[in-house]
Amino acid sequence: MSESDFKKGFQESFEKTEKLFTISEFRRELGIPLVLAKKLILWGKVEAVQTVDGTIRITSSELEEAKDILKNPWKRGILYLRSLGPGLITGASDDDPGGIGTYSSVGAKFGLALLWMAAWLLPIMLAVQEACARIGIVTNRGLAGVLQKHYKKKIVATVVVFLVIANIVNIGADIGAMAASLRLLVDVNYFIAALIFTVLIIVLEIFIPYRQYSKILKWLTITVFAYVITGFVIKPDWGIILKEAVIPEVRFDKDFVFAMIAIFGTTITPYLFFWQTSEEVEEIAEEKHEGLKPMKLNQRIARMRTDVKTGMILANLVFFFIIFTTAQVLFKNGITNIESAEQAALALKPLAGDNAFLLFAAGIIGTGLLAVPILAGSGAYALAEVMNWKEGLNKKFSQAKAFYVVIAVSILVGMSLNFIGINPITALYYSAYLNGIISLPLLIVIMVVGNDQKIMGKETHPRWVKFFGWLAVAGVAVGILLTILLNWGPFKQ
Repeated sequence: MSESDFKKGFQESFEKTEKLFTISEFRRELGIPLVLAKKLILWGKVEAVQTVDGTIRITSSELEEAKDILKNPWKRGILYLRSLGPGLITGASDDDPGGIGTYSSVGAKFGLALLWMAAWLLPIMLAVQEACARIGIVTNRGLAGVLQKHYKKKIVATVVVFLVIANIVNIGADIGAMAASLRLLVDVNYFIAALIFTVLIIVLEIFIPYRQYSKILKWLTITVFAYVITGFVIKPDWGIILKEAVIPEVRFDKDFVFAMIAIFGTTITPYLFFWQTSEEVEEIAEEKHEGLKPMKLNQRIARMRTDVKTGMILANLVFFFIIFTTAQVLFKNGITNIESAEQAALALKPLAGDNAFLLFAAGIIGTGLLAVPILAGSGAYALAEVMNWKEGLNKKFSQAKAFYVVIAVSILVGMSLNFIGINPITALYYSAYLNGIISLPLLIVIMVVGNDQKIMGKETHPRWVKFFGWLAVAGVAVGILLTILLNWGPFKQ
């Protein structure tokens, strides 16, 4: 008997006693995403067997063990979180203290009038971030590097400079909000608190290896749930909220249109375009460094889609809860002028109680620790690609000095805005508007590049990405046009 016949006979006898499942069948039996099913095997929590034809199968006994592992919903949630990659971090970082301040300001000033944007922007966010991630996966280059292949270096450099400036303003607002929020919880000097957060973030981002650092960022995403819990604590009228969330309201008023563009610039923000693309490249590099078998392109895209979907849904869920919380508590009680996230937290205290206040304030600190490194990192990635510097969080400081110096300087300059009399919150609101304007040419380029077969091969944009991506372009263009008309044109107010 030949060896192949022996193996075939052994497998047939084995299958009589043990039913074998493909990975797809295995994940359907467990009711889990494909990415988590694969991770359970990779982590050694489930043993797989390789059949004669080379495919991976899971036995019925291993399936039962997996069911036992996942029967606890908390453990299931933690394992799912562990299985996710850059898309989750990108989505959660979208709700940084600056974003929280913008959403709080809008909720207090306009009530529930702009709540609908949370639901209506979700498919656009999913499309844009998938488009960016696809570019990174297929080209194995960051967004700035891809842009330079198709546009003059001066044009790309100009966009990157504006990106870095907007990011620094955002960093300053975030660090200021974190320090102010810590003061609400404990007796500490504002400037000392800002300095402590700054040093902590710089040390973590520069000196902790990427694999460990990405895990820290991943677990910090849990802090955004503080705003979801706060929404339930205030016991809102869900009937009114759901109605306002579905039916759009648009006012041809310059402040209202400005707020719409600021929300767009905060939610679909350019720094996330650069971060998402670069982090997909980092993931590929890290897997090679660890000696892992490279995933096929379609597998990598499938995993990315799970990441992006989870991250963007989480981001918009938090956006939704912050607006309706501040609308229900502050707007209803005549408090319409909120200029920062910590001011919103303080205003909630007498009206919604200590629990809502504490959750809101603690969430600002957690989301800041998550977002500031990403703001600094996205600018550093973009600038390094334009200047042809070595870059990447998977490299040591000695291997990519200029890249890490940009990160450190961005954070330090951002912090300094809180010391020299510039109001970072006022600057933030305008930087959110600036982000909305910057996003227009970037979105056009992302849609064009991602649909170019010479660059993307067979992995060009799916139809739904094309539709919502170009819808984003049209929406921003109309918003900017309305702003011009309402501020300087014939409809000036």
